[in-house]
Amino acid sequence: MRTLMIALLSTFLFSTFDWQTDFEKAKQSAQSEHKLILLNFSGSDWCGPCIRLHKEIFENNAFAQYASDHLILVNADFPRLKKHELSKEQQKKNDQLADMYNKDGIFPLTLLLNFDGKVLKKWEGFPQVSPAEFTQQVRAVVDAGR
Repeated sequence: MRTLMIALLSTFLFSTFDWQTDFEKAKQSAQSEHKLILLNFSGSDWCGPCIRLHKEIFENNAFAQYASDHLILVNADFPRLKKHELSKEQQKKNDQLADMYNKDGIFPLTLLLNFDGKVLKKWEGFPQVSPAEFTQQVRAVVDAGR
């Protein structure tokens, strides 16, 4: 029982880190904190691979721990259900991001960017790697930029 409680608590602690929705603020934070930006395009209420990516990789402790120290996370969500509808302002921001980075409408699409918004690495669809391998791929790009 104690092991279960510890597992649940650690999952809660590491899976609740902050996904931002304002790309311009994220770029400012990335510059001032000397971090890269991980931008994820998702369909949170309709895209199975998007939901799986968040659950299996982004909510994984190894990724969450690494991300909290090295990344600014941005989610550009495109939900379809009315109950998950974004504000008009947020939808406009997400549409602008899609025009810049996701013209082909790929879901999920995950990009690792520098603070200027230059794409350093791209994952189309669900990455066919373990959470540890995904984290290592991100780490390799972060380390190469130092």
